[in-house]
Amino acid sequence: MSKLYVTATPIGNYGDITLRAVEILREVDFVICEEFKEARRLFARLGFSPKELVSLNEHNEKENAPEYISAMKKGKNAALISDGGTPVFSDPGNYLINLAYRNGIDVVPLPGANSVIAALSVSGFNLNSFYFAGWLPTKKDARKKRLQEISSIKELIILMETPYRLRKLVSECARTFGGKRQAVLAYNLTLPDEKIFRDNLQRIAKLSEEKKLKGEFVLIIDNKK
Repeated sequence: MSKLYVTATPIGNYGDITLRAVEILREVDFVICEEFKEARRLFARLGFSPKELVSLNEHNEKENAPEYISAMKKGKNAALISDGGTPVFSDPGNYLINLAYRNGIDVVPLPGANSVIAALSVSGFNLNSFYFAGWLPTKKDARKKRLQEISSIKELIILMETPYRLRKLVSECARTFGGKRQAVLAYNLTLPDEKIFRDNLQRIAKLSEEKKLKGEFVLIIDNKK
């Protein structure tokens, strides 16, 4: 039976890819990537090219997924990767996976790098439960409403955003949750300039402005009390 391997790739440091992921990426008939540029950069570092590289992103998933499923139904195996980390976490792929299940294709997870789990592991907070809020809306009113909704959830709150909205998000959270709320900003995880900032939201907001931080990040807010 054909398989769709949901394959985690490095979030920054290419040394974090697993041996199993490398083996599968070599063997599958085609690799489904989010963006060609990032995928080609990964394979250049790995030192080999996939047998075939195809695209699946937020703009073409529903159009392209049936074609890939059709190929798997004919006996081909595929690997799904994102631009970095574990696929489907606020990335495309969920439609493809559900289509695979409906067509009797085995879906196999290949665990590995994940920025959310990496950030949680060094937070020092109680990890018995948490709430992954993901990305906020971009429109001002919807964004404000969503933040207010999240602030009522008494959990560890996990937020992510694009690099250029990092400082904006931390400032918004300081206003909404209160500046004294303890938080962790995990910045550019696994990269040479990786930093873990643990302090209250007010100080993290000030620090992010002073250092003009702009990079990949995960924000964890301890909103349990």
